[in-house]
Amino acid sequence: MKTLMIVLQGMIAVSFSLHLAVAAPSNMQDASRHLYDRVMEEYKHRDYEAALAGFRFFLELHGHSSLAANAQYWVGECQYRLGRYKEALKSFYHVVSYYPLSPKLAASTLKIGQIYTRLKDHEKARMMYERVIDDYPESAEAELARKALDAAPMRDEEPTSQLTGNSPSD
Repeated sequence: MKTLMIVLQGMIAVSFSLHLAVAAPSNMQDASRHLYDRVMEEYKHRDYEAALAGFRFFLELHGHSSLAANAQYWVGECQYRLGRYKEALKSFYHVVSYYPLSPKLAASTLKIGQIYTRLKDHEKARMMYERVIDDYPESAEAELARKALDAAPMRDEEPTSQLTGNSPSD
């Protein structure tokens, strides 16, 4: 009888452990989604400092979750919105380098090009825009990259009317 009780207790303990092992990832996933959504609300309300801190905290807690690449992207986006272009550049490169299957690859690559444009490194910007077009040709980011490339020569050159003194109304 005593042996039967020990066996039953063991089976109950194993059963309970298996239940926790199955339930834990679901609870963890729910917790990570809840935190991610709360931090996104900060971003949507344009509180970029709070969102930046929140996404960094998210990555500390849930750096291996399915939302980690997105959180890393939003870290870069917050930095970009705050004018911290060199920090943002590192964050977007982190997405590209460490999350090769991320749905944020095209957006991160485009942002890298936009940052290089802001930093007046037009050659690197052009290379990144071309990468977006080559690697993600049907994406919305590719369309934005095409527009950026089309506009780029106009930023680098002075308008002819300023050089000659002539204006369109002359």
